[in-house]
Amino acid sequence: MAAKPWYNWYVVGVLTATYASSHVDRQIMAILLEPIKLELGATDTQMGFLVGLTFALFYATLGMPIAMLADRTNRRNIITAAVTIWSFMTVLCGYVANFLQLTLARIGVGIGEAGSTPPSHSMIADLFPPERRGTAMGVYALGVNFGLLIAYLAGGWLSENYGWRTTFVVVGLPGLLIALVLYLTVKEPRRGGAEAKASPAPPQPEPPPQVQTQSAPAAQTDAVAGEDKAPSFGTVAKHMMAVRSIRHLCIGSAIAGFIGYGFVLWMPSFLVRSHGLSPTEVGLTLALMSGVIGAFGTFTAGKLADVLARRDVRWRSWIVALGKGGYVPFLAAVFIVDELWLALLLYVIPAFFGGFYLAPTAALVQSLVSLRMRALASSILLFVLNIIGMGLGPQLVGIMSDWFAPEYGQESLRMALLVLSFLNLWCAYHYFTAGRTLQADLAAQQPAS
Repeated sequence: MAAKPWYNWYVVGVLTATYASSHVDRQIMAILLEPIKLELGATDTQMGFLVGLTFALFYATLGMPIAMLADRTNRRNIITAAVTIWSFMTVLCGYVANFLQLTLARIGVGIGEAGSTPPSHSMIADLFPPERRGTAMGVYALGVNFGLLIAYLAGGWLSENYGWRTTFVVVGLPGLLIALVLYLTVKEPRRGGAEAKASPAPPQPEPPPQVQTQSAPAAQTDAVAGEDKAPSFGTVAKHMMAVRSIRHLCIGSAIAGFIGYGFVLWMPSFLVRSHGLSPTEVGLTLALMSGVIGAFGTFTAGKLADVLARRDVRWRSWIVALGKGGYVPFLAAVFIVDELWLALLLYVIPAFFGGFYLAPTAALVQSLVSLRMRALASSILLFVLNIIGMGLGPQLVGIMSDWFAPEYGQESLRMALLVLSFLNLWCAYHYFTAGRTLQADLAAQQPAS
C-alpha cells in the first residue's frame, strides 16, 4: 500500500532534523575556534587543519563505502547508527585534554557523519518524483541553516557563559534522541517508488497465461526493471564522469563548498577580531544571517528550480549560476567597509544566496543516475565537495591569514576572506556550463530511470 503524502513529508522532516544535528555538531567549531585556539595555544593554520582537512578526509572518504552499503541494505538503519556515533563523539570533545585528543574526537564526528547524507538523498528521491524533488531536497537542505542557527545561538551563549567544553556536551546530546525517533517511526521506502507512481508503464498486450503467472512475481523486486542489483563503484564513477552536466555540477559544488566552509568556519573569528563582537553577539548576528536569511535562500533555490524547470529544465542549474555570480560584489564589499552596520547590511545578500547550490545540485544528481546508483552517486558528489570544500577551504583561509599577518596584522583574516569571495565567479561558470547540456543528459537517462 502506498505511503500517504503527509508521511513522506514527515520522513523529510525527520531526515532534516538529522541533517541539522550533523551541522550543529560540525559547525559548532566555528563559534568555538577562538576560545579553543587560546586555551590550546594553536595557530590559525592548525585550527584550519582541525576544522577542515582532518574532518573532511574521514567524512568524505568513508561516505563512499557506506553509500555502497546503503544502495544494498536498509538506509534507515545506517542513518540511525550514524547519528548515534557523531552525537557521542561530539559529547566526547568536551572531555579532551589536548589538541591531539580533540583532533581524534573530531575525526570520530566525521566518521559518524559520513553515513547520513547519501542514504538520506536516496530515500528522498524514492519518496518524491523528479518534478517535486527539488522542493523536497530544498526542505532537507534547510538542515544546514537550522544547524547553523542552533550552533551560532547556542554556541555563542554557552561558550561565553559556560565554556567551550560544556558547549560540546550540550549540543551533542539531542542527536541521540533524534536517532531513537528515526529508528522507531521511519520505514525504509521502496526503491524507485516515486518514478513508478509518476511514470506508469504503458499498457502491454496481455501475454499467454503461462507467461503471465511466471513473470508477475519477478516484477515486484523493484519499481523499475533492471534495478534490482546495485552496480559497482567503478560503474557509478564511470557513469558520472561520462555525463557532462554531472562533471560540471561536481566541480561547481566543490568550489561552492570551498567558499562556503571557508566563510562559515572563519566568519565568527573575523567579527571578533575586526569588529570586536563578543561570542554571544557573534552567535546572534550569524544565527540571523546564516540561520534565518540563509534558510529562506536555501528553500527558495529548490522551489524556484522546480518552478522555472517547467519552462526550461536548464534553469535547475542556471538558477545557481545566477545566484552565486550575482552576489560577489556584495560579499567582497563586506570585507572592504569598516562600519559594522554597513558590513552586516551588505552580508544579507550573500547570506541568502550562500546555500543556493545545495538543493538543485542534490536533486539533479539523483535524477541523472539510475535507482541503485543514488546513494553512491550522492556520496561521490559529497566526496568531491567535502575534500575540496571542507578539507581545503578553511585550511587555505587559515594559511592565507597567517601569510597576510606580517603586513596586515589583526586584519589578516579580513584580507584572506576578501580573496576567497571572488572564487564564486568560477563556481557560477560551472553551473552555467552544466545547464547547457542538462536537457540532453536528462533525456539520455530517462530510459534507465
